[in-house]
This record gives sequence, C-alpha cells and structure tokens, in this order.
Amino acid sequence: MKEFFFPKEKLPRILYLALLSLVGALIVLLLIGTIIGLVRPRNAEPVFAFRKISREQTRLEDIRVFSGLERLRIPLSNSSILILSVSFPYSAKDVTFTEELAAKIGDFKTMITEYFTSLPAENANQIDEELAKQEILKRFNANLRLGRIDALYFNDMTVLEGLKQ
Repeated sequence: MKEFFFPKEKLPRILYLALLSLVGALIVLLLIGTIIGLVRPRNAEPVFAFRKISREQTRLEDIRVFSGLERLRIPLSNSSILILSVSFPYSAKDVTFTEELAAKIGDFKTMITEYFTSLPAENANQIDEELAKQEILKRFNANLRLGRIDALYFNDMTVLEGLKQ
C-alpha cells in the first residue's frame, strides 16, 4: 500500500516543472482577476464580454433592411385580401442575429397572418396601420432571443375588396 502513494519512481523532472508552472500561472491569473475586480467601480463596463453590438457601435453603413418576408397575401375575415410587404432595419455586423432572422421567416409570416386574420370583419377594411405595426413588432420581439427589432415598416398595404354575396 505504501508503494501506491509513494512510488519508487518519481515523476520526471520536466513534467514536475510543467505542472508547477501551470499551477503558478493559474494562481497569478486568479490574483490579477481578484485585484482588478476589487479596484474597478461597480458600474463599469465589462472588460471582456460576449459580442453584443450596441446602437452606438452600429454605423449607418452597417444597417441593412430585412425584406425576406416578401409580399404576403392574407385572406381577411370579410373575404377581402390584404397584400402586404413588411421590412425592418437590422445591423449587418451582428451575424448571429441575422442568422436568427433568416431562420424565423416562417414564424414571422405566420405571426403576421394570424394577426390580420383575427381582425373582426367590420375592421378589416379600416386597418389601423400603427396599431398593427406595434402589435406585430411586439410579437416578433417576443419570439427573438439574440436581438431586437426597433422599427417595422409596411411597404405595400393594399386591401382588395372581396365579392359581396
């Protein structure tokens, strides 16, 4: 049993020095991090953070318009058809958010369609555009995890009257 804990062969000297250096480096890093944590003010910005793009970092040429929802043809409750194109600005630098937007195109189309088909028949011809934008924007942002959409634009919004029977 004594040989298990204290083998006759010792660790090679180079391995012993490498492990000792690694432990020393970890202790130094912990001390530096602790000192920085104690010295910095509580409301200071993080030194290292996951890449989150703020509005200040986004320049005008980095802004793109997402129009991947194409033109939607939505049947309304009064047998009219709403033709609608939706777009919104986003930061092209935020690649992960751009990928999330592309992955959610189907969800966005469904949310828009559900909103307009749920309108009562008497309100279908007089759609409040601002109210619709706010509600759809709220639904979009509730579905997104990696960013937010700040503004929503309706490029084409035309109601084609249905046949009266």
